[in-house]
Amino acid sequence: MNEPLYENVFSEEMQKRLIEQYTEIARLAGGLAHEIKNPLSTIRLNMELLAEDLSEAEDSPTNRRALKKIGVVQRECGRLEETLNEFLNFARAHRLELEPSDLNEFLTEVLEFYRPKAKEAEIEIVKYFAADLPTVPLDKNSFRRAFLNLVINAEQAMPEGGRLVVRTRPAENGVAIDLIDDGRGIDAVTQQRIFEPFFSTKSGGSGLGLPTVRKVIEAHKGEILLESEQGFGTQFTIKLPGLVRLPSE
Repeated sequence: MNEPLYENVFSEEMQKRLIEQYTEIARLAGGLAHEIKNPLSTIRLNMELLAEDLSEAEDSPTNRRALKKIGVVQRECGRLEETLNEFLNFARAHRLELEPSDLNEFLTEVLEFYRPKAKEAEIEIVKYFAADLPTVPLDKNSFRRAFLNLVINAEQAMPEGGRLVVRTRPAENGVAIDLIDDGRGIDAVTQQRIFEPFFSTKSGGSGLGLPTVRKVIEAHKGEILLESEQGFGTQFTIKLPGLVRLPSE
């Protein structure tokens, strides 16, 4: 009778150690990313100065070749810096400052911010917002970035334009947000891996966008679900807990 109890305690201790190890690794990785950014900024600055010097020098085949090589280094530095920024966002995605929020109002503001880009991409935004939703606790900065990441993914799935439906509705113990596009869809193999860190189907992509989205949503005590079919579009569903309304006295 005592053996299962001992095994359960041992399992809890092991789980605690793994969490501590993961936290330490994440802290070290974040520190390493910051350390890389400093010399990277120095490299970029010196490349810019060198490019200016060569642009002002006498035009020659040698200088033109050098400028092209400098351009390659600048682009790669920019890509590396973007990857580092995305990694740092991923590493700190669990640190939230929650405040009671009106979800419909919040999403309206975000979509209005995105609307000029949607018009440029010939994407029609359609809103179906349920009334009387419970208030939700949000870290507005991190959730805004996460939601915009999903919107941009939808835009990229509709390169020739399309329709993006954003729907809010009551869900068990909270609310749900459905983000539905009529784009190219996602194949079954990619769906299985789409939230894995560093997995990407895009050339030059960091593979940290959607994993960060999921991490932010899970830090809000929520979950994100995916349904997709190639040629018919994709639906992401975010479920968030609502704040319990206390009865008035």
